[in-house]
Amino acid sequence: MFLSTVWTLTLTAPIHCRGSTGVAGCCAKSTIAPLDRVKILLQAQNPHYKHLGVLATLKAVPKKEGFLGLYKGNGAMMIRIFPYGAIQFMAFDNYKKFLNTKLGISGHIHRLMAGSMAGMTAVIFTYPLDVIRARLAFQVTGEHRYTGIRNAFQTIYLKEGGISGFYRGLTPTIIGMAPYAGFSFFTFGTLKTLGLTRFPELLGKPSLDNPDVLVLKTHVNLMCGGVAGAIAQTISYPLDVARRRMQLGSSLPDFDKCCSLTKTLKHVYTQYGVKKGLYRGLSLNYIRCIPSQAVAFTTYEFMKQVLHLN
Repeated sequence: MFLSTVWTLTLTAPIHCRGSTGVAGCCAKSTIAPLDRVKILLQAQNPHYKHLGVLATLKAVPKKEGFLGLYKGNGAMMIRIFPYGAIQFMAFDNYKKFLNTKLGISGHIHRLMAGSMAGMTAVIFTYPLDVIRARLAFQVTGEHRYTGIRNAFQTIYLKEGGISGFYRGLTPTIIGMAPYAGFSFFTFGTLKTLGLTRFPELLGKPSLDNPDVLVLKTHVNLMCGGVAGAIAQTISYPLDVARRRMQLGSSLPDFDKCCSLTKTLKHVYTQYGVKKGLYRGLSLNYIRCIPSQAVAFTTYEFMKQVLHLN
């Protein structure tokens, strides 16, 4: 449902507004780039920082690699944002037409399905840039394996099996999208129903488009969205760890033990355990994702009222 509302808004926006969205995405990604780099270093147990925590690593990186060390790999992410968005828009239109004309699916569900499929398509087509970003972010100053984005592309292609080298970790990426979205929507919906059923006067207020329908108050929406994001992150996080380790490939000393999803999860659990292995760096994801999920669900609920979907 969230995707259907978002797509309704963005796909009817003028072209220049879509370009502005790309610029905004670049700014947002650059803002959290230091957190992303630290997360990659911790998830993959970089030997220079493997014994440090989140805050200690945030302090250690600038000391060891300079301030710009916090932004390693961000260039590849910036390049990825615009084709990612373009592919999403193009794929969404095509999937929507296919679902409607070939399968007879219409309404909100077909926008939701088309949006989900478009998201996966964009991930697949731009995945090599995500791999490049991870490789560049993992290397430490003085021990550079790659001199830049172009060199990383050439090296991976020539030394790691051609095109297949750019798709290491795609399986946990795609698999991880389902439980994350599923548990976040399920948790938010459950909390919303419980709140409006048991404490309607305390937590609810009349909807803007239909006074007979109760909706959650804004601050309650934010709380429920944040909790939903935290639970979804916690459940799907081991898949994110597996994805990163598989993406890094030969950059890791134990890359031969991370050649498939099951082998990677087993190796990380055996070698590092749950807290320091499968969930290493989770607190960073909470910092990044809980606020964004809280705002996303609150915006979704508000736009349902604006678009008269209640």
